[in-house]
Amino acid sequence: MRTRAAAVVVLACLVGLASAGLWMMDVKRAEAHCQVPCGIYDDPARIAQMREDATTIAKAITSINELAGKNDGESFNQATRWVVTKEEHASHIMELASTYFLAQRVKPVAAGADGYQDYLTKLADHHAVIVAAMKTKQNTTEASVHDLEHAIDAIAKYYPKG
Repeated sequence: MRTRAAAVVVLACLVGLASAGLWMMDVKRAEAHCQVPCGIYDDPARIAQMREDATTIAKAITSINELAGKNDGESFNQATRWVVTKEEHASHIMELASTYFLAQRVKPVAAGADGYQDYLTKLADHHAVIVAAMKTKQNTTEASVHDLEHAIDAIAKYYPKG
């Protein structure tokens, strides 16, 4: 019975995404910044986007936890929508950390060269954002959001406002 209920939730999410045209959102987000060396960067804006996504994840987690004990259809529907929202915003953070920051802003430094240890620290800090965002997908705890916010703060120091 539990497996069937999970399948119904997944199907409801997929149908809802398809009917709302949201299945195309990741494609649109992938085009948000080119992957050619255009030299047009607004790092503080990307950090602000990540922080806004983290705030949305926090609200989603609070809402999911509030709705978790209710058994009516409307609550089930709203909880499903919050789960989808949480997933989307966590995925957006992961995408920004990997395709924008790691692929375009963190420049490789050869082992043994000046700045190599700083490079490794930056890699670890950016990776921590990706892992923390993934953890918010897996959990509905305030601690997971706190860890994500802390990880975003750790990379924000590399991209000060103009």
